Amino acid sequence: MRRRLQSFDLRLFERVAAAHPRGLDPVLPRLGRSANYGGLWVAGALALGLSRNRGARRAAMRGVGSLALASTAANVVAKQLIGRRRPVTTTVPMARRLLRPPVTTSFPSGHAASAAAFATAVTLESPRLGAVAVPLAAAVAASRVYTGAHYPGDVLAGAALGAGVAALTLRWWPLRDDAPAHAARARVRVPALPQGRGLVVVVNNSSGGAGSVEAELRDRLPRAELRVREEEQDLLVLLRQAAADVRAAGGAGALGVAGGDGTVNAAARIAAEHRLPLAVFPGGTLNHFAADLGVFTLDDAAAAVELGHGGSVDLGRVTPKGSVADGGEEAQSSYFLNTFSIGVYPELVRARESLQKYIGKWPALGVGLIRVLAQGRPTRAVVDGRERSLWLLFAGNGRYDPPGFAPSFRQSLDDGVLDIRAVDGSHPLARTRLVAAFVTGTLARSRVYQAATVSSLRIDGIHDTAHFANDGEITPAADTLILDKAERALSVYLPQHD
Repeated sequence: MRRRLQSFDLRLFERVAAAHPRGLDPVLPRLGRSANYGGLWVAGALALGLSRNRGARRAAMRGVGSLALASTAANVVAKQLIGRRRPVTTTVPMARRLLRPPVTTSFPSGHAASAAAFATAVTLESPRLGAVAVPLAAAVAASRVYTGAHYPGDVLAGAALGAGVAALTLRWWPLRDDAPAHAARARVRVPALPQGRGLVVVVNNSSGGAGSVEAELRDRLPRAELRVREEEQDLLVLLRQAAADVRAAGGAGALGVAGGDGTVNAAARIAAEHRLPLAVFPGGTLNHFAADLGVFTLDDAAAAVELGHGGSVDLGRVTPKGSVADGGEEAQSSYFLNTFSIGVYPELVRARESLQKYIGKWPALGVGLIRVLAQGRPTRAVVDGRERSLWLLFAGNGRYDPPGFAPSFRQSLDDGVLDIRAVDGSHPLARTRLVAAFVTGTLARSRVYQAATVSSLRIDGIHDTAHFANDGEITPAADTLILDKAERALSVYLPQHD
């Protein structure tokens, strides 16, 4: 059977070599060369990543991650195991042949694997983009036979491998629905502010791309009052003054904020204190809360402000008890819109974010996990009366998807629960078992990983750590922390979706 397949493969190769289709000689060889070392696909990913479309950026990240895995599987693993020789190219016209013949073995085609992986990943995230990527990937794969670099069977096997790897990423990184969280669809009365009249917006110039939204805001909402925070200004003072001015004007207006999640967190706390609706204009490096609201662009938020369309959301709350690290006085409660964590999770997030623009989100998470666990150590704490040794404890403001180690988005922002995820450091070989479970996609069944939804959580006796992370901001820890929810504590402007 094997000989028959090889004979058929050879006949197909010779038939392609003997064919002389018009116009392909100047195109296919160049296209194949452009994909050397994944160059064509990395360039495509960069173009998608620079766009303002979240779906395109996710397609870029999934595409690059899938490409990296497929290329490794094909070139580092499969080629060494199979060891098939390259085709003899004497029957291939000279005009088609590669200037530098490959020196590696032939099966499977690494070019085809990378092309199929990238195109499949892009199609999973955006069928429209896939309509461009798939024909391009097919042409790159075909060029490998056309130039004599591979047998047709090598290309088909590489394409199947690449497509399979891209599909397998769904196990770690499920597709995201860009519809707003369903809590946002519950109508809450907020004032309609045509052209932004009565809206005071604090623009944090130090938050990623927040400064770039200032001109667009002035154009889109010309009657809104913009207060741009300069580097030396205290953000909280600026936000409190803006909220006080809205209240002094009769309370018929709203507080707005342009910045990243840390800036929005500060604005949300002040808006809740003053019982003001909050308009969130995405303007930071990361805009997780805005995305979960369905606010992907400045225009989304501006339209909601003018229409007066809003909803209410929960705030996660952290109440320290006992002495804090910097003075022994009891601190006030703090709030989180997205996440709270202790242990290595903050370092893990930083490691992932430093790598994900190069290799994609979930491969970066895997590499970051190995790096952080190798360098860190577990934190000892008493959680709801039970003594624990924890690599990390994560609490989300609402239930996050996907279930597992990479919480990414929420479908509800008023469900009244905390999403708790923990990695237990007391089990033998806990680090090794955690990494193995993550790589194999079996984390939900691993004994070192626990997940639950609760309405409140008490953490006592935190050792080996002096801080916790609150929406990415580092805060001094106390002897005891109480986590719970301030349900529907914040009114926000939301896009009106059909």
